[in-house]
Amino acid sequence: MTEPRIYPFGDSALVCEAPPPATLACQERIWALAQAAREWAHVVEAVPGMNNLTIVFDPLRADMEALARQLAQAWDRTVAVKAAARKIEIPVRYGGEDGPDLHEVAQHAGLSAEEVVRRHSSAEYVVFFIGFQPGFAYLGGLDASLHTPRRAVPRLEVPAGSVGIGGAQTGVYPAASPGGWQLIGRTASALFDPARNPPTLLQSGDRVRFSVVEVAP
Repeated sequence: MTEPRIYPFGDSALVCEAPPPATLACQERIWALAQAAREWAHVVEAVPGMNNLTIVFDPLRADMEALARQLAQAWDRTVAVKAAARKIEIPVRYGGEDGPDLHEVAQHAGLSAEEVVRRHSSAEYVVFFIGFQPGFAYLGGLDASLHTPRRAVPRLEVPAGSVGIGGAQTGVYPAASPGGWQLIGRTASALFDPARNPPTLLQSGDRVRFSVVEVAP
């Protein structure tokens, strides 16, 4: 695997960024490295991202250059580990008011709306990482034919539970928020519940499938 780029993020963090594309093998290596880095001296937290890992450290005690060397050496010897995978099914109402961009995605792909739904719901996805907002899972495994650019003008409010496509990613908005992904459906499943343990429905490494509740015109 190509060597990553390691660079400072402010005065108390380092980013280890692997070259694209994002793959499951790369994410598994990042998960393993994060687990190891959390045990290093003066490291406060290790936060996996898409194709990257951010190491937060105590700037009053850690030597940034030495930590960067340690990170580079650890990357070379880290063996990818598979996260404990659960299988999660998320029921979705596609199209209509729940998926206002379904036909735009279909037009971009040169497919019917029904075929977009079939391809989206027939794939098995892997949670690469949680980010953007609590419980928002970035899912790998979207059919290449469904890759669709984000909206040129983001919406000011995307309803909670909205299922969207943004570039090569698909995911579910846990809470209402601004967003620019193409919305193709909506689920009633709660992706984030602070009263639940753990509060997020999905965890890194989980396997996810979307089931079709209905497809509106």
